[in-house]
Amino acid sequence: MEIILLEPYLTGSHAAWAREYAAHSRHRVRILGLEGRHWKWRMHGGAVTLARQFLAEGLRPDLLLATDVLDLATFLALTRKVTARTPVALYFHENQLTYPWSPGDADPSLCRDAHYAFINYASALAAGDVLFNSDYHRRAFLGALPEFLAAFPDHREPESIAAIAGKSRTLPLGLDLRALDGPAPPRVGPPLILWNHRWEYDKNPEEFFRALFRLDEMGVDFTLAVLGESFRKFPPIFAEARRRLARRIVHWGFVESFADYAAWLRRADLLPVTSFHDFFGAAVVQAIHCDTWPLLPKRLAYPEHLPIERQEEFFYHDCDELVRRLAEVCRDMGSIRRTPTRSLVAHYDWAMLAPVYDELLADLARGGTFAVDSGARLG
Repeated sequence: MEIILLEPYLTGSHAAWAREYAAHSRHRVRILGLEGRHWKWRMHGGAVTLARQFLAEGLRPDLLLATDVLDLATFLALTRKVTARTPVALYFHENQLTYPWSPGDADPSLCRDAHYAFINYASALAAGDVLFNSDYHRRAFLGALPEFLAAFPDHREPESIAAIAGKSRTLPLGLDLRALDGPAPPRVGPPLILWNHRWEYDKNPEEFFRALFRLDEMGVDFTLAVLGESFRKFPPIFAEARRRLARRIVHWGFVESFADYAAWLRRADLLPVTSFHDFFGAAVVQAIHCDTWPLLPKRLAYPEHLPIERQEEFFYHDCDELVRRLAEVCRDMGSIRRTPTRSLVAHYDWAMLAPVYDELLADLARGGTFAVDSGARLG
């Protein structure tokens, strides 16, 4: 079976997902993509460029698999002479309806923010099947649609929500977890606490570093490695943390090499997570695979990643509890270091998920209704 994977924003996690699935699938998966920059313009104009390329190459796939950055309705309109009868699935890595806007973005104040959410909504209507990378994401998107549509003056089409819900399901993000494997350095000395997220406000670095400031004031011994991609503008708490925690820092800044990134994950002991936004949390799953002990807020998609019977070990409810739990585990490093966590997320590796993707997409190409159990422990 031939699948054309349409990705207008082919970079970062979007590119990794597309290329890794293509490499692990039993189907012929061809990626039709654009450079990963100018995301707003990609949502507006990417469909036009990809439609032109699609038609120029004379492609006749068994299935189209698009991501949420594509204006799918426009793409299908421009290619209708070829794709009118082609099954189409839409995969949501994120969505612009419930994604928090950066405080520095002018679009919300200029009332331009709803357009990107409307592209997602119209794309979901146009798709034959709608796939979300977590059950939390699926519920958040569908749950936000009533209020979103109610904001329009008339002809709000509320019945369209049920139509989208009826063709929506959860298909977890596949990850090449085995690529993270390598020599495990001996974990000795003070606990190594890890930050491996983007340096952006939605990852809530303020609470992360405030928790470490309190830990430092309590006299708890630890070291700190701050990874993750930073941009020209980033929250000022990073500069404050670099100054206040200088004697504890063993690494500060983005690592260009995936091998170096993986080595830091294998070396780290603890991953306190404070994000108030994550549709899936690939960086969290990667760290857990490398036996880094997570401390996670009991919200977002995180509870889906770990067995219910183990969740008391890994989840906290507020910042005070996070600080208390961090202090406890820092003083019990012997036990923590002897307790592996990688098996808890093994079901996200492509070795387990690629066959699930393959079977689902083949069924969708045949017009079927293969069901993926939301939040299932696959494999």
